[in-house]
Amino acid sequence: MTTGSPRYGVVLPGGTATEQLEQAVLAEQAGWDGVFSFEIGYGLDPWTLLAAIAARTSRVRLGTMLTPLPWRRPWKLASQVATLDQLSGGRAILGIGLGAADPALPDTGEVTGLRERAERLDEGIDLIRALWDGEQAYDGQLYRYRAGSMNMGAAARPVQDRLPIWVVGVWPRPKSMRRVLRCDGLIPQYGDEQRAGPEQLREALAWLAEHGAAPGLDVVADGQTPADDPAAATAAVAPWAQAGATWWLETRWGGPDDLPDRLGQMRDRIAAGPPR
Repeated sequence: MTTGSPRYGVVLPGGTATEQLEQAVLAEQAGWDGVFSFEIGYGLDPWTLLAAIAARTSRVRLGTMLTPLPWRRPWKLASQVATLDQLSGGRAILGIGLGAADPALPDTGEVTGLRERAERLDEGIDLIRALWDGEQAYDGQLYRYRAGSMNMGAAARPVQDRLPIWVVGVWPRPKSMRRVLRCDGLIPQYGDEQRAGPEQLREALAWLAEHGAAPGLDVVADGQTPADDPAAATAAVAPWAQAGATWWLETRWGGPDDLPDRLGQMRDRIAAGPPR
């Protein structure tokens, strides 16, 4: 893997649709390369929000971080992302994962077993890619699709020749990592959280290279850097870039109680510009 300067994005921390739209516009003005929104069972719809952002921006890439694909209808999600890609002029990215079975998130009665979610994730990837490639039929173990005589999906083709799908890969779990080989980007998680760091990312990328990963794979690293110390922010990102990360995503995770503080922190961080 070659290393170089990564692209820089922000994961919107929450808030109202208007607040998030304002932060996204500020991100483009301040020189960031991407804006990402999270997706849960019930909350602000990220695809409506991203479409509004697309209308107010011209350059930043737009996507989710991340969509729990096993709990979505793949054809509906494929439609939403393709629509965003058209409205943004080819700037959409789809970030996907198994979905977190976390009591802090809404319980919608969906399957929570790891195997069941993994099966839905794998077939969902195949079906979405088939729809974007113009296929009119799909037969899987879990999903079936027929275009119908009117073939209304013909207008829902992405602008990009290959709209990027970024997927969670848990290192060093081979089944999870093999899923990355079918996609365009790695959102890394680490089975050994005590060792999680640039060295584990190097190990994961070496494994992917040995198993035939396509050139140009996007690789995500995320975290927090200070708004008031550019040198420290750059130093925090550098080890990840050297390990092979092609994107650094600035995050401010938390709950509703500290949301006002996080909104202010993220606004300050966005306004300061990316840690190039």
